[in-house]
Amino acid sequence: MSSRSSLRSHLLPTLDLAYPVMLSQLGHVLVNVCDGMVVGQTGKVPLAAVSLSVNVNTVIMVLGLGLTMGITPLVAAADGRRDVAGLGRLLVNGVWLSLAAGVVLALCGLLVPTVLPYLNQPAEVVALATPWVRVLFLSLLPLMVFQGFKQFAEGLGLTRQAMLLSIQANVLNAVLCYGLVFGKLGLPELGMMGAAWATLLARVLMAVLMAAYVLRAVRLRPYREAAARNLRPDATVLRRLLGLGSPIGVQMMFEMGAFSFSGIMIGWLGATDLAAHYIAINVASVTYMAASGIAAAATIRVGKHLGSQDAHGARQAGLAAYLLTFIFMSLMGVLLVVGRHSIPPYYNHDPAVVAQAASLLLIAAAFQVSDGLQVVGLGALRGLEDVKVPSVVALLAYWAAALPLGYVLGFRLGWGATGVWVGLLTGLSLVASVLLLRFRRRPVLTAAPVNEAALAAR
Repeated sequence: MSSRSSLRSHLLPTLDLAYPVMLSQLGHVLVNVCDGMVVGQTGKVPLAAVSLSVNVNTVIMVLGLGLTMGITPLVAAADGRRDVAGLGRLLVNGVWLSLAAGVVLALCGLLVPTVLPYLNQPAEVVALATPWVRVLFLSLLPLMVFQGFKQFAEGLGLTRQAMLLSIQANVLNAVLCYGLVFGKLGLPELGMMGAAWATLLARVLMAVLMAAYVLRAVRLRPYREAAARNLRPDATVLRRLLGLGSPIGVQMMFEMGAFSFSGIMIGWLGATDLAAHYIAINVASVTYMAASGIAAAATIRVGKHLGSQDAHGARQAGLAAYLLTFIFMSLMGVLLVVGRHSIPPYYNHDPAVVAQAASLLLIAAAFQVSDGLQVVGLGALRGLEDVKVPSVVALLAYWAAALPLGYVLGFRLGWGATGVWVGLLTGLSLVASVLLLRFRRRPVLTAAPVNEAALAAR
């Protein structure tokens, strides 16, 4: 009875942290949703080009996002220990890491377009996607700066600020996207390229405002003062951040890479199937990002309990996140079943695209619970600073099981896009099951201070 009571006591605090992160995470996806809905009105080939661009960009983007996610559990653990000096070091080095990653990712935009012609996609789709990819990769620089400051604030439990900024940036993106694509609101008509430039400008705004909050908020002054004592990169802290962030980034790249490569495989079937895939994956990513908000809350709460030496609290916080995710994603699955025919026309009116997207949304409804449980499992394990094994699990489940199965079903057995998606459903279910088992059985260890060797030397 006491165990149930303890679990219930974690539900509301987890939800209180999670819903702002949900909305903030949704900001990343809603940019693509807006771009897809607006560009889709110009035709299925431009929509397919956006799909190809997003598929390629996402694989690289999530690697960078994962690198910054090592900041949050370390900040949460340091906050649990009330280690102000450690938090100052994490702020400085987290920003350095994010900035460096942003520069590298933006430069990838010069190389990635040269790969597009070799992906066996329709020629007209590649021609439209090439300039779109360049601008989209350029927008990763401000996005990574935003992430560095955001992950630090979220590690302290300050999740509402990033939520509000994401909402503002998405409003700006929607207005600019509409205006620049169609030449409305006194803006030049740039066609589908207008959506790419709108994304870049919205992400610049996000970066500037998030940095301004962290660098000016009164409640964060002690950490800024601690950070100001040494603004140079610290190799020890960077290694600790990379030690956590790199496996997270690799795991996310394996997962999103599998989804992106599935989109490339579906592109072999033609522009209609690729456009339908984009619609379905776009809708499914909205619910996924909402679940990832609960996962982020799990990372924060589990990490904070870990830092304060409360093993039981860390375990219960993770289980509470699991329960919330199961309930939420079950409801989302029902909504996708009900709305599978009414959602696609918001993107495109081609009857073949709408019908194919509706069938894929039915599979998306089937994997809602698995998708949610695997991401919250990753979040809970990150709070325990357990990041390497989940990367191996993702590699095997997606690349050794899901994609080969999807290829066999889709192309050897003739199921088409449906077969590829059944493969994805299988991979998500495998990852969710293994991570839940690992979280329940893994012993909760105490967290080490940041830069412990340097502290001892001083």
